[in-house]
Amino acid sequence: MVGAIIIILIILWALGYTPLSGTYIPNPELFVINGHPVTLFNILILLIIGWAIGVLPPPFQAIASVLLILWVLSILGILAIAGLPNIIILAVIVALVISIFV
Repeated sequence: MVGAIIIILIILWALGYTPLSGTYIPNPELFVINGHPVTLFNILILLIIGWAIGVLPPPFQAIASVLLILWVLSILGILAIAGLPNIIILAVIVALVISIFV
């Protein structure tokens, strides 16, 4: 189950944050909060991280919950650090991979 979450999260991260040359994948803005657009990929990543929180063991649930809150705050522009959403998603992916081996 965690393997499927990792694969889906990597695919969504790659499609939402890194452009693929030669392909066009629409990423529509669903709404704007505080001047920052919330896209379809943002909502899908939010749902996948919420699913991961339910599957992970308790110590990793706390870490993923804190990272989810930081990710939402950075997407909405409350924490204005350049590249923070990407770093947080990568940290969640690494935590999921580590949770497989622990």
